[in-house]
Amino acid sequence: MAKAIGVDIGGTGIKAGIVDLEHGTMASDRVRVPTPEGASPEDVLIAVQTVLKTLDVQDASLPLGVAFPAIVKRGKTLSAANVSKQWVNFEAEQFFRDGLQRNIVFVNDADAAGVAEARHGAARDVIGLTLLTTLGTGIGSAFLYDGVLVPNTELGHLNYGSYESVERWAATSAREREGLTWAEWAERLQAFYSHIEFLFSPDLFVVGGGVSKNASDFLPLLDLKTPIVPAIHRNNSGIIGAASLAGD
Repeated sequence: MAKAIGVDIGGTGIKAGIVDLEHGTMASDRVRVPTPEGASPEDVLIAVQTVLKTLDVQDASLPLGVAFPAIVKRGKTLSAANVSKQWVNFEAEQFFRDGLQRNIVFVNDADAAGVAEARHGAARDVIGLTLLTTLGTGIGSAFLYDGVLVPNTELGHLNYGSYESVERWAATSAREREGLTWAEWAERLQAFYSHIEFLFSPDLFVVGGGVSKNASDFLPLLDLKTPIVPAIHRNNSGIIGAASLAGD
């Protein structure tokens, strides 16, 4: 059984696991540590080393993929919405290669989740445009056309009203911060998804992130022309996608 390691770095937690590449499923328990306060590169590296040690794979020869919440272009992080500003224009892939003393594949977290869902999940064999969104600390997005990833879309950073980024108003963190009911939050999601539906005319919406486990509490409240479904791999999509890309 071909395996690889996936690490998914988020605004609040860093998760990792071993992935069965043939089936796109977890081949180990998922391990998690909190994202260090401030999320500086040095502190995040130490946290990644910790989860790899917990998995007992710090010296393994398995391919390793790392997913990160930023625009990632040729190994460099070009944005930093929910992490330290030190990540802007930072040679992140090389930093992790040096720090972990191994080759890695480094990718945007939502793009990784999109790859997982296209290969082994809710977007598998979908013809046309699948638009995956991850709802968490922010809102990540991935575009998949006939299963092929179009990288580095940032729909969570669309302007909305007085908000510089719509994720500040409609992400899961906003629901938790403001104590919104599912119905109140769904009204915000309705505005977000209706807008991007008009802009891109997708064939399918897939909703990932930790809150996808509660999909029945809010997805039925949305009124869209486009089918909208939860990610099959839920909050493991980033791990599975990062590992899948590393195993290519």
